[in-house]
Amino acid sequence: MKPVVQHISQISPDQSVVCIVEKNEIPAFLKLTTAEKEYALRKLREEEETVFINSYFKCTYLIKLKKSIEHYRKREEIRKAAAALKKLIRSNNHDELVISSGTSDKEAVLDFAEGLLLSVYSFDKYRTVDDEEEKYHYPSRLLLHGVTGKEGIQWLTDLTDAVWLVRDLINEPVNHLNALALAEAVASTGKKAGFRTEVLTKGKIEALKMGGLLAVNRGSVDPPVFCILEWKPGKPVNSSPLVLIGKGVVYDSGGLNIKTGDYMAQMKGDMAGAAAVTGVFHTVAKSKLPLHIIGLIPATDNRPGGNAYTQGDIITMYNKMTVEVGNTDAEGRLILADAISYAAKYRPMLIIDIATLTGSAAMTFGNQAIAMMGNADRKFVNLLEECGREVYERVSELPFWEEYGDMIKSKIADVRNVGGREAGAITAGKFLEKFSEYPLIHLDIAGTGILKKDDHYRLREGPGSGVRLLSEFVRRLSKEYNKLK
Repeated sequence: MKPVVQHISQISPDQSVVCIVEKNEIPAFLKLTTAEKEYALRKLREEEETVFINSYFKCTYLIKLKKSIEHYRKREEIRKAAAALKKLIRSNNHDELVISSGTSDKEAVLDFAEGLLLSVYSFDKYRTVDDEEEKYHYPSRLLLHGVTGKEGIQWLTDLTDAVWLVRDLINEPVNHLNALALAEAVASTGKKAGFRTEVLTKGKIEALKMGGLLAVNRGSVDPPVFCILEWKPGKPVNSSPLVLIGKGVVYDSGGLNIKTGDYMAQMKGDMAGAAAVTGVFHTVAKSKLPLHIIGLIPATDNRPGGNAYTQGDIITMYNKMTVEVGNTDAEGRLILADAISYAAKYRPMLIIDIATLTGSAAMTFGNQAIAMMGNADRKFVNLLEECGREVYERVSELPFWEEYGDMIKSKIADVRNVGGREAGAITAGKFLEKFSEYPLIHLDIAGTGILKKDDHYRLREGPGSGVRLLSEFVRRLSKEYNKLK
């Protein structure tokens, strides 16, 4: 169960405390004995990054900030410190834990709490047998000391709730979360958080002639869905909405171009983009941000069954363009293309799509950066880069030159869904650009959205890549919209 976050104004002598310090000094409010102070100072002078003091009736954890590093990196080091301490904290069975700071940087308290909240997630819904570790537990309450105002704590709560929600969706296997079940989960989230949801089922998708989504779905026994999410506050700052689009392939076998076992193992997470968009809407609606946003989630699985689409097929898309299928494992761009075309009806100021789209992006950046490309105004690109540094979901821009578009030309259709092996992430983005009538930013989270092992507080069990990035982007955009117009 996720710990509850609360504010406190005073620390009692018997409370266990995590304290972030910048210098070799011990804040008086920790109420340590002389011997404990001497021990802690010695360890801090020895450049220990973490000092633990067991006073029998309470525990004290000291985290020393690194010097001479950029502010955003310092924030990330605090989050990582929380992840490194989670096992020790759990072993001490705290019912509650105070987080405080001996520095002037009160943001550090929120950063440590965020790192810990994201680290202690686990997906144990289907476990029926307890193990030895079940007798240990994480704190049920995190008490933040020194944080002024409720806004920061509320944002932290809403945002980490969203990441937990997204991780739950990513971890659900396809036999429990097919496209229809994903749509139900999105609608349920909308009711709880306060955003509107409309779900288009197969009949409506056929009437709209969304050829990409229908083609990918042809090998499945489960029908596709197309989810439309909307958050429109009473007085939005923007007259034209921001549109967020998430890839919702609930399981990707590769279709007839079937993946090998190693590459198929984590493909229940191929809807991480759809989950991320759902999480962003949860955060934005709960926080009541004054920005009008639309979300589009095309969802299906990609299977090699029955009447599955094949290499060489010609598909007519929602916008009437024709696509030659060069590979059935390049399915995500087909369903996203229909959604991007559909977005034109809203006359958006900007479209951002997010997807676990290409192995090329993962090979280029590993798990360190989200591949970003597009044709949008630099003010939006720059803002995304700033937000990425702050939450440490960094984006790295790839070139988007016209020549890359030549690599997906077809001799028998308007465009081909794959190019050659070279520049695969970029040609996927150029494919999507052909379906957009409005400024587009494409985020490929193939490297950050599906991990082979834990990366500090980004867990292998569905890291939730992009939720914090896009939530922070919407928050900043809602505050700075008039400057950016």
